[in-house]
Amino acid sequence: MCGICGFIDFNKESDLTILNQMTLTLNHRGPDDLGVEIINMDDLVIGLGQTRLSIIELSKLGHQPMHLDNLSIIFNGEIYNYKEIKNELKDLGHSFVSNSDTEVILHAYTEWGQTCVNKFIGMFAIVIIDKNQNEAIIIRDRAGVKPLFYYWNDGVFLFASELKAFHKHPRFKREINESAVHEFIDTGYISSPNCIFQNCHKLDPGHILKFKIYEQSFEITKYWDIADYYKLPKLKISYEEAKDQLEKLLISAFEYRMVADVPVGVFLSGGYDSTAVTAILQKGRINKLNTFTIGFEEGNNEAPYAKEISEYIGTNHTEYYCTTKEAQEIIPQLPFYFDEPFGDSSAIPTILVSKLALKNVTVALSADGGDEIFAGYDYYNTFNKNLNLLDKIPNLSRVPLSKLFLLFNRLVPSANQGMKKKVEVLAKLLSEKKENESKSLHSSYFSIGSDIKRKLFKDTSRINFSYFSNTKLNISDNLSFALASDYKGYLQNDILTKVDRSTMSVGLEGRDPFLDHRIVEFVAQLPNKYKYGNVIQKRILKDILYKYVPKKIMDRPKSGFTIPIDRWLKTDLNFLIEEYLSVDFVIETNMFNVEYVEILKKKFYNETLYDSSIIWKLIQFQMWYKTWMN
Repeated sequence: MCGICGFIDFNKESDLTILNQMTLTLNHRGPDDLGVEIINMDDLVIGLGQTRLSIIELSKLGHQPMHLDNLSIIFNGEIYNYKEIKNELKDLGHSFVSNSDTEVILHAYTEWGQTCVNKFIGMFAIVIIDKNQNEAIIIRDRAGVKPLFYYWNDGVFLFASELKAFHKHPRFKREINESAVHEFIDTGYISSPNCIFQNCHKLDPGHILKFKIYEQSFEITKYWDIADYYKLPKLKISYEEAKDQLEKLLISAFEYRMVADVPVGVFLSGGYDSTAVTAILQKGRINKLNTFTIGFEEGNNEAPYAKEISEYIGTNHTEYYCTTKEAQEIIPQLPFYFDEPFGDSSAIPTILVSKLALKNVTVALSADGGDEIFAGYDYYNTFNKNLNLLDKIPNLSRVPLSKLFLLFNRLVPSANQGMKKKVEVLAKLLSEKKENESKSLHSSYFSIGSDIKRKLFKDTSRINFSYFSNTKLNISDNLSFALASDYKGYLQNDILTKVDRSTMSVGLEGRDPFLDHRIVEFVAQLPNKYKYGNVIQKRILKDILYKYVPKKIMDRPKSGFTIPIDRWLKTDLNFLIEEYLSVDFVIETNMFNVEYVEILKKKFYNETLYDSSIIWKLIQFQMWYKTWMN
């Protein structure tokens, strides 16, 4: 695990000083070692930088950049099955000098080219410089656990684990991508391949970027996509057979995430997903797992449930009740560690639990992905019901009804934003082609509504009023469409971003066992009723878990990892609104209409604001602007 960065500079202006400065911005990701290297070629210069968090092969033999013949590599992540791949390569005549998974990647690339990625079980962002082929190969893992940004402009190609490294390069231009800001206000994040800056992108998960150095051009190809598995026919398999196969996959995936030369622990919330990870791993183990939970006296406090689960399973449990002051002290750090505006306030407890875990372990397993893989969100049932209701409306009636609802929407007072959004969504759904209904309905769950956006932004010319309308998944059944959309959207761009930046902010490696691609591929092909049967969410996962933990311990409402951010903003954190949403500062950032921001603030204080999360998102954008644009 580490931070990586570098450049390909056709101006030949970049040097070791610049590379050092870029690399040092990532020191929190890898405090154990630092490596930088300049490669001078005829008409360009290449820089490779890495900060290392030593997890596998703790000796100097794991130092990066690493080389093999004509290849140089920097690598962020872990290849959990590297030992099996290494043995396969040994049989093919390869020899090794270290126990590093990085060296295995180099040999695998030598043997199989970029198709070697199909053999990897892991999380990774890989950059390989092939001096024979005059190419740079950049590979991102299937789920998008590990980040990779790139920037191409003015004769310079930059790449890094985090955007902050780019700010240290003199050719990097900080020009805001206003379309990305529009998306952020909708969703609370900026989805790949988009980025907050122009000429800057995130490499999509499951993709490979090949930069042809002397042609000064690159191409991006896809090697994996969860949607492809949802499009396959459902497996003809009994429920008991499915449970048996899935349990074996879970055991294999979870055990792989224990591969490390340093202590490993588990984030235990007491919910189904983290309990499954903990219970399956603890069974048969002599040594107790280290588990960690943060408790709060405010908000949704899951600490008592986690403690009960820990006592039943028999882990070495660490519980810490965090004060409101400790949580609030995290907030000023958020813009620095997240680089882009990020609106998920649960980043605060995630950073706190990471700090807690780091006192005892260097690696922590989380249970992210369970909801998106096994259908754990409440809205899936409503989503399906609404689409079924739409099916009952005759085609001839749809267009007239759509026009009627649009007319009605004009009559709904602006103060009633909730009603305006519902009417607007219904009008759009009735005007959509059949194959676009699921896309439009799904996108509506992530939108604040076009009426608010029109009033909020100074420039509305580039607003996409249905940001996900261009998503082309072409998945037939409703539940599969929603699951694939959430996996490619919310999970990747919100949850995984949150966990990566939060754990890495303190130098802790976070691992996501549910995101093993073998699990995801198998579950995607299971009949829907095995996942969401009789309105039972995560049916198959729960039935497997009940073999390890009694149902009576687990049977309680889903709560989540939340803090009372709205109440804080009206009391202790009121200064954030007064400072960052002040008339003067809103004018300075020049993105939002001052008058409408004042209206939103008033509604927020009066508790009449339809979607109060917009206040936190506005604050986060303004804080980001002050950190990175001033």
